[in-house]
Amino acid sequence: MSLSVNLRLLAEQGLQLKGELPVVELDLGVADDLVRTEKPLKYDLSVELLHDAVLATGSLALPLDCECGRCLKKFKTQIQLTGWAAHLPLEGEDKVSMDNDCVDLTPFVREDILLNFPQHPLCNAECAGLKKKNKASETETLEATKSAIWSELDKLKLK
Repeated sequence: MSLSVNLRLLAEQGLQLKGELPVVELDLGVADDLVRTEKPLKYDLSVELLHDAVLATGSLALPLDCECGRCLKKFKTQIQLTGWAAHLPLEGEDKVSMDNDCVDLTPFVREDILLNFPQHPLCNAECAGLKKKNKASETETLEATKSAIWSELDKLKLK
C-alpha cells in the first residue's frame, strides 16, 4: 500500500487523500538507536493535475520514539510537515515515473521525512545530560585526592 494517485481520476477532478501509511511502506532505512519509527505516517493531502504536472499539497505527521542524545531519557516527538508540497512534472527531463497511469507519491514523502529527521534528539534544549551527574562525582574525587595528598604531606618530618 503506497501513496499512489491515478492520473485518470485527477483529470476529472482533484483528489483529497487522508489516512495513514505504515512505516514499513515508507522504507526509511534509518538505523539510529536513538530514534525509532513504529507508528504510521498520518497524511492529509490535496492532489491536482496541472497542465503537465501533478501538484500535491497538505500536511504530514510521523510520530517518533526517541532517547535523548545527552541523558538517554526516553521521550516522544513527531515530524510535523504542515504546508508540504510536491510538484511532479509529467513531461520533460525531470518527469516522474508512472505505473499504469499512476504516480507514486511515497518516494517524495520519504525524502522530505528523512530531511526532517532529528540528527541528535534532545529531550529539551537545556538538557545537561550526564554531565550534571559526572560533575558531582568529579568534585568528590578531586576532594578525596586533595585530602590524600595533604595527609601524606602531614606525615613528613621536616627539621
